[in-house]
Amino acid sequence: MLTLNTNKAVALATAAAAALSIAAAPASAQTQRTIKGERYVPTIWVDPDGCEHWVMDDGAEGFMTPHVTPDGKPVCRRGNICGVMPTDQFFATDKHYINAAGRQRLGEFFQQAKSNGARAFIIAGHTDSRASDEYNIRLSERRAGAVAQVGRSVGARINDVRAYGERDPRVPNTSAANMSQNRRVEIYCLR
Repeated sequence: MLTLNTNKAVALATAAAAALSIAAAPASAQTQRTIKGERYVPTIWVDPDGCEHWVMDDGAEGFMTPHVTPDGKPVCRRGNICGVMPTDQFFATDKHYINAAGRQRLGEFFQQAKSNGARAFIIAGHTDSRASDEYNIRLSERRAGAVAQVGRSVGARINDVRAYGERDPRVPNTSAANMSQNRRVEIYCLR
């Protein structure tokens, strides 16, 4: 049995009466409230697992796909990761510069992927969890940007550069070996 105390009941009754009086008023008597200077900016982003999301700047968020499993989870297309670079092999600690040998290997990778039918690429940077989230986002963005720059230099079409920082670990950051797996740049091939 649901009960309300007297104060809550009076408050609800007052609110309901006010709502009814506004709805009953003629349209000309109702005033429209406009807030100037605010606007919603929708954004669309794709998870590494291929799930497309929409998000508004007020925090509302949802999946783009109408396809769901019986328990309500979205059915997303699996991203086609065609290359994963362990960043320890390409970047010095806390750096985003790629040396000449690394640039050559990456250039060859992009050329090979293009000859195998890749029309464009998405580059996603990742880190381990040793620094702050904000710092890791910036580092992963700089590293993904460096890889994208190499791709563009050999004529690859880079559709997007994404920075996930520590937010999408491949494995838990519980050991040095695991953390090294999470320090990576993933290259998605779009066919």
